[in-house]
Amino acid sequence: MNREDLIVTIDGPAGSGKSTIARGLAERLGGRRLDTGAMYRAFAHEAVTRGVAEDHRALLHLADGFPLTVDAEGRVLVGDRDVTDHIRTPEISSWASRLSVIPEVRAALVPIQRALALPGPTVAEGRDMGTVVFPDAPVKIFLTASPEARARRRQEELAAAGTVIAFELVLADQIERDARDENRAVAPLKPAADAALLDTTEMTIPEVLDFILAIVAAV
Repeated sequence: MNREDLIVTIDGPAGSGKSTIARGLAERLGGRRLDTGAMYRAFAHEAVTRGVAEDHRALLHLADGFPLTVDAEGRVLVGDRDVTDHIRTPEISSWASRLSVIPEVRAALVPIQRALALPGPTVAEGRDMGTVVFPDAPVKIFLTASPEARARRRQEELAAAGTVIAFELVLADQIERDARDENRAVAPLKPAADAALLDTTEMTIPEVLDFILAIVAAV
């Protein structure tokens, strides 16, 4: 396959290792990582900043022509403002999960995601990459892990960013997000029919990367 046509989708719930694996895989492939979750976080951050997160009409107006871009270094911009360092808080994560169920929001961001993916190789991570955004991608991966392992990873990620939260609260928030993502009417979280399923609970990062690279090599 032509490298410029290669798109690898990595879907899965929070804490399954999507970001770490997508980043490592993109480096190994010499391509880019497309963090679509960051795009929804950027939208949520803008909605909260403007005070319209609970105003459905205002949200639809914000989604229409939303000025979202991702630069060559993976920095997320809304207009000319870099919001990369402001979208990883628990509050924004929660809002992103809630606002991403709105059809008009997803419809506004999907074309942006597709435009940023090519030329490849591109590793696109999210929750509906293989099912909705890139249904024809030649390689689709769905990562998962036990709820406890995923919550622990998320807690460690937050701690590294300077936010200390009790494990029980992280786990409860994660369970709530999982239920919302899996049961939403539009683009629910689920594996694509042709995705390779991988439980990362007991796997190391190199093991996961080698597993995926073997699939890529066979395409």
